[in-house]
Amino acid sequence: MKAAASTVLENDFWEYLDRLVADSRLVIDRPKGSHHPRYPEITYPVDYGYLDGTTTVDGGGLDVWVGTLEGKPLSALVLTVDILKKDAEVKLLLGCTETEQQIILDFHNEGLMRAVKILR
Repeated sequence: MKAAASTVLENDFWEYLDRLVADSRLVIDRPKGSHHPRYPEITYPVDYGYLDGTTTVDGGGLDVWVGTLEGKPLSALVLTVDILKKDAEVKLLLGCTETEQQIILDFHNEGLMRAVKILR
């Protein structure tokens, strides 16, 4: 019985995220190949942005990576821990191929940051 309840909650979790994505305007403020505004040595390997009208602990919108798959389905999350900023964040992966997911994971596992991927 616990396994069935857990599956229902997990499905609800992803459906709630789907609703957040569907009900929010996607803003790409750091297109693929652009540089971080404060750290110009950092180049974004995939389109990066946020969901307008959402909030996170840092006061910004919910972060998203947007890949090249049609329809931009939510396929995974990346959970990050940043020692320099002393924070942890959730990033949604929308329409990302397996290759793009790995590129994003590698991007977050450089320097003083570490990340794990949670597949849907």
